Amino acid sequence: MTAVLRNVIAQNIAELRKNNNMTQLELAERLNYSDKAVSKWERGESVPDVAVLKNIADIFLVTVDYLLEQTHKKAAPPAAKTVVRARRRGVITWLGVLMVWMVATIAFVAIQLAISTIGRAWLVFVWAIPVSAIVWLIMNSVWFNRRRNYFIISVLMWTLLAATHITLLLWGMNVWLVYLLGIPAQFIIFLWSGVTIKQTDD
Repeated sequence: MTAVLRNVIAQNIAELRKNNNMTQLELAERLNYSDKAVSKWERGESVPDVAVLKNIADIFLVTVDYLLEQTHKKAAPPAAKTVVRARRRGVITWLGVLMVWMVATIAFVAIQLAISTIGRAWLVFVWAIPVSAIVWLIMNSVWFNRRRNYFIISVLMWTLLAATHITLLLWGMNVWLVYLLGIPAQFIIFLWSGVTIKQTDD
């Protein structure tokens, strides 16, 4: 890639970011990269790969061609559109989570009406917590800061263990040892997040 094209891409990324009132760190988090990587792109020291260029274009509602052009026939959309789209995605994410709880509530009512003698129908709400975490993880992976996935995975893991423990406890099995499984798993999540972030820095 020529130095001219590299500088054009650098200028376009910096301009779009500033026009949208976004810091290098905020852009980096949206892309699951470090702010140092974004800084290198904007200085023309390195160029993001094609997949990252596509993600940048999607964030700022432009085409990849826009990032490669020195002069633009069509101006980039205003920052307000980017904000509106982010809010819309946030609402959709919350709707997805609320749908999980709606299904759990319907299941609870159905069980109570069909078999009123069952006193453990409330367990559906316990299991709705890890299911909500799964929905959150999917939405975050598609639309938001992927670095947050490691936190969501941790929430998912511990809520799954807690739901399992509570369920077995009701059946007379106090298997609190299931939480020990979470300790090495948490270390793996932590170490894997460090490896992934380091790779994006490089």
